Amino acid sequence: MRDTVIPPESEINWQQVASPQARTDATPNLFSELVQETLALTRRLFIQLQRRPSTLIAGIIQPVMWLVLFGALFQNAPKGIFGNTTNYGQFLSAGVIVFTAFTGALNAGLPVMFDREFGFLNRLLVAPLASRFSIVLASAIFIISQSLLQVVIIVTAAAFLGAGLPDIAGLSAIALIVFLLTLGVTALSLGLAFTLPGHIELIAVIFVTTLPLLFASTALAPLSFMPKWLQIVATLNPLSYAIEPIRYLYLHNNWRLNSMVMHAFWGDVTFGGALLVLLGFTLVALLSIQPQLKRTLA
Repeated sequence: MRDTVIPPESEINWQQVASPQARTDATPNLFSELVQETLALTRRLFIQLQRRPSTLIAGIIQPVMWLVLFGALFQNAPKGIFGNTTNYGQFLSAGVIVFTAFTGALNAGLPVMFDREFGFLNRLLVAPLASRFSIVLASAIFIISQSLLQVVIIVTAAAFLGAGLPDIAGLSAIALIVFLLTLGVTALSLGLAFTLPGHIELIAVIFVTTLPLLFASTALAPLSFMPKWLQIVATLNPLSYAIEPIRYLYLHNNWRLNSMVMHAFWGDVTFGGALLVLLGFTLVALLSIQPQLKRTLA
């Protein structure tokens, strides 16, 4: 017969034995801790931005310069060459908005990569966090907030330059489009940050993909300007499905989800259809990085 070891009376928590609810109340609220951790890590990123705001300033100056210079370059273009408008700035605004959000999101993995290289990420991984996914959430919140701020400034500058201003519903639709695109691209960038060996490789990927995706979209010219093979590439580019709905908002006062915004090689794309494509792109991006995040943050 086995001897049963009974702990000394002083080691028994009689309050928990008598009241199991006390143990339940002592269980930490994981959700509230996740929120606190995410907000703290997000605040750290904003403090870094406050100390070195050059990235944000450059991200605002560059698209405004695009609006001014490209708008002036094509101000004497023949009527009808850019659709129903003779104002190339109005045509270009959508492309500048989307490309600014895209480049900002594509750089989202750089802070995480630098944290990896300087050892701060390892400190976070061994810290008693409620969830290590707060590291990813903080980066996503920071990039999306920064992108929306840039979009507000670009929309304001475009309005002063004569591109006009969509109504409240249109501005809300622009915010939704930017949110979906930024979230998807940020997810891919963070996945690369946890996969690639260093920041040199990540910067190389950013440089290689940025301009080809810009010129292989409808940011600078309509589909009708492009050769057939480039039209096919542009209609497969997710940027085009963010650019064309925003451009439609600038060129038309009335819009609906069934409004046709692009003639793709496989058929017409409606406003709602473009939103669904962006939603699908974002979901695929989020799902594709899950295995890598689980291996790294587990």
